[in-house]
Amino acid sequence: MTNKPVARDLVLSAPLSTCGVMQWSAGQLRISQDCLAEETPIALIYNGVSHAVMLATALDLEDFALGFSLSEGIVRDPSELYSIEVQLQNNGIELHCNIASERFAQLKERRRTLAGKTGCGLCGAENLTQAMRYPPALTTRHQFEATSIARGLQAIQAQQTLQQQTGATHASAYVLADGAVRLVREDVGRHNALDKLIGALAKLAGGQPLCHTAGFIITTSRASFEMVQKTASAGLSMLVAVSAPTGLAVRVAEQCGLTLVGFARENRYVVYSHGDRILNQSV
Repeated sequence: MTNKPVARDLVLSAPLSTCGVMQWSAGQLRISQDCLAEETPIALIYNGVSHAVMLATALDLEDFALGFSLSEGIVRDPSELYSIEVQLQNNGIELHCNIASERFAQLKERRRTLAGKTGCGLCGAENLTQAMRYPPALTTRHQFEATSIARGLQAIQAQQTLQQQTGATHASAYVLADGAVRLVREDVGRHNALDKLIGALAKLAGGQPLCHTAGFIITTSRASFEMVQKTASAGLSMLVAVSAPTGLAVRVAEQCGLTLVGFARENRYVVYSHGDRILNQSV
């Protein structure tokens, strides 16, 4: 069986593609088409200087550029990212970001080369200080009903369009205090999905700090250090993961005041830090 060739630029610029496959089921073999999530090299370029290359899903790229810039501390405020230009190249996509001169000067001082990988960890930081950027202590007093976690988990499923088609993507969702899902972003990488969500939230907030918003994050992945770091640095006070947290993630969440929830399902979850933020939990 051979697959028809697909134009290279079409694959690079698309979040998914199709492939002819042989399916074996119940003792029978049949030919069908399968949907595949695409991984595209995405280069983030600041004021003409390449900073990072990530393998990501070619969708919501302006959200990705803004969210990455904020969560990595490249800019402190969305207003410091003046423009984003998306350019399709022969071997990937370039995101040309024009940032404030002061932030660019600081970026050059701590510049590093990243080699992005799906599900990457610390992405090639040059030293331990760069790698372990601990978030500041959260000062928000937002609290959430226990039922809002279950409602959010149920609601996010219908909005995971790429996951439904491919089975290969993660999602990060912003959930309101009543459990309604306000925004969802998807990507082959869990960190990328969260960066996209943070960028989308920053645009939605219109320049207001995200700590003023009374909502929380659900991720369909495990809760690693970086997921905690990005959530807390954005000023959001609760991260709910459908899988397990790491030990470092739990310690950092405890230290910075983040409520960290793992193994979340519609009828159960495990609270690892600052459970007082969740109201009306049956004991």
